[in-house]
Amino acid sequence: MLAVPKPDYTSLDLPEPPADRPYVLMNMVASVDGKVVIEETEQGIGSKVDQRLMRELRVNADMVINGANTLRASGSSPRLGDTSLEELRLARGRTRSPMGATISSTGDLPLHKIFFTATDFDAVVFLSDSAPTDRRQAIAATGRRVVDVSTGREVESALKIMRTDLGVRVLLVEGGPTLNAQLFELMAVDELFVTIGPVIVGGKDTITAVEGDTHFMRETVRRLKLVSAVPNEDTDEVYLRYRLRR
Repeated sequence: MLAVPKPDYTSLDLPEPPADRPYVLMNMVASVDGKVVIEETEQGIGSKVDQRLMRELRVNADMVINGANTLRASGSSPRLGDTSLEELRLARGRTRSPMGATISSTGDLPLHKIFFTATDFDAVVFLSDSAPTDRRQAIAATGRRVVDVSTGREVESALKIMRTDLGVRVLLVEGGPTLNAQLFELMAVDELFVTIGPVIVGGKDTITAVEGDTHFMRETVRRLKLVSAVPNEDTDEVYLRYRLRR
């Protein structure tokens, strides 16, 4: 089994969440030139150590969310994939794995993916209240809970429901770039974890960690405070942890 890498993300000292949303952790892997996909998925950028750290972050979370595009491209699961990590959660009085979640405005989701077919974890679909009825019914037929969110304010609405109705105190966001952009626009990211993989991807249209219509100016750019930077000589990666400056 892979040895536990450093840094150890299994026991983060996190503050109390706001009253109207969870405390939000965001985790991404990126190339040295800032790209987050190779051939449309993140595979090939990060190592097994990076994947382990992602699962360690899940130990702290009540819910793990992916945007619809990420679910379609890579699948989505909140599983920890390691008995020792599951035992950490159980020892803390938590479920074996966090709740999974996705968010969609249309309901156009891949219902054959593990997110919908697995029975070993709970999951929620935050669905725009304007989504077609047939898509809503198809999602509900998988057994996953469908939670309505306000059209045009899907992310903001989902965050509030997570905190006030579902009891989510810590949310882990694992992409994709469009969801990331919406969260940064709302100032609803508290910490950002980034693994820099030792590769150059290139490409004019290859996506970065934050994509979409959101474009910050000098006065509004989101600023970060570096918490830690840990190099790994075995993988040539660097593991970065930031907090957003308020």
